[in-house]
Amino acid sequence: MPKLYFKYGAMGSSKTAQALMVKFNYEEKGYRVALMKPSVDNRDGQTIVKSRIGLQDTGILIDHQMNLYDWFLKNRHDVLIIDEAQFLSGAQIEQLKDIAIEFVPVLCFGLKTDFQTHMFEGSKRLFEIADSLTEIKSVCTCGRKAEVNARIHNGEIVREGEQVVIGGNESYIGLCYKCWKNGEGTILHQ
Repeated sequence: MPKLYFKYGAMGSSKTAQALMVKFNYEEKGYRVALMKPSVDNRDGQTIVKSRIGLQDTGILIDHQMNLYDWFLKNRHDVLIIDEAQFLSGAQIEQLKDIAIEFVPVLCFGLKTDFQTHMFEGSKRLFEIADSLTEIKSVCTCGRKAEVNARIHNGEIVREGEQVVIGGNESYIGLCYKCWKNGEGTILHQ
């Protein structure tokens, strides 16, 4: 039976790399896979889904008004893989749940929280209705589990600003809560 999956982790935990590997595994077995990403994530180009270790593929863009259920009915696939799912609306997550209930597995990859430790709308809805939740763990600079997506600027942790600022290693680092709270762990990015 198809399910809605949410695989989440802090920045640098290999979420996108895992999404691309899952896509490869399904395609190797003959499945037709739709790799998708929200249009707000334009750091590597509009349609490029790229991991920090260099794996990449072309994805289908999801804009904020797109009805994913209607899109699926017109563009049938065997599996849907969504990267950066935290940027989807709650309604879009519900559409993905309906697709998983009625048709095919939907695997979402993304962040749980923003740089202030608040949930994104898409992540919150996934935590509420996903059939499977899996944390992809990574390590803080101190050795503890990274759980906070610290936004950095000039080697300092940023604590105020817009929820969404697209960036990679130059803008974010995964830290444990203690290091984030104490303002530690950014020395590696200076």
